[in-house]
Amino acid sequence: MRLILASVSPRRQELLGRLGISFVTVRPEYEEQHYHEEDPEATCRRLAQGKAIQVAQRFPEDLIVGADTIVILGSQVMGKPDSLDEARRMLQALSGQTHLVKTAVALVCSDLNHQSVFVETTEVAFHHLEEDDIERYLSVDPPLDKAGAYGIQDWSGVFVQQVAGCYHNVVGFPLARFYRHLKDNNLWPRLLALKHL
Repeated sequence: MRLILASVSPRRQELLGRLGISFVTVRPEYEEQHYHEEDPEATCRRLAQGKAIQVAQRFPEDLIVGADTIVILGSQVMGKPDSLDEARRMLQALSGQTHLVKTAVALVCSDLNHQSVFVETTEVAFHHLEEDDIERYLSVDPPLDKAGAYGIQDWSGVFVQQVAGCYHNVVGFPLARFYRHLKDNNLWPRLLALKHL
């Protein structure tokens, strides 16, 4: 059995690597679809599970980890922006506001007949953002690959006034909750048998 991360996100890879166990990454061939009428947390769960299940079909003997992160401001769900203009609008909306970051993590192993998913939620408050703050960020580190158009671990960390909950969840992978989930589901002993990094 191998541990496979169904994501090519460098941030998720870095965080998962902190567990000190060997894993490989596979890009899921899964088309993310969003439905306006769907509950945001349900969307997050569905997308994480979809990624994990798609990769598990190709590697049934391995433990697959899929993840999906969304930003929620009021009733508005923010995924990854399609353009710098959309990123600018997202950041303008987040300015001076408190939003939620939800990450769903799904685990699938066909050979173990295991399938589980959990969602971690973190509350993030932003300072009021001046226009030149937003423009500097968009020019220094364009956030087109980040939900909500920002990455708390990069230059946009200066936007953050307060974080209530798991910081790593905002980065894109709730490491502490993931570790507890592995232990609660008796998966951690199996992973300890893998070659360490």
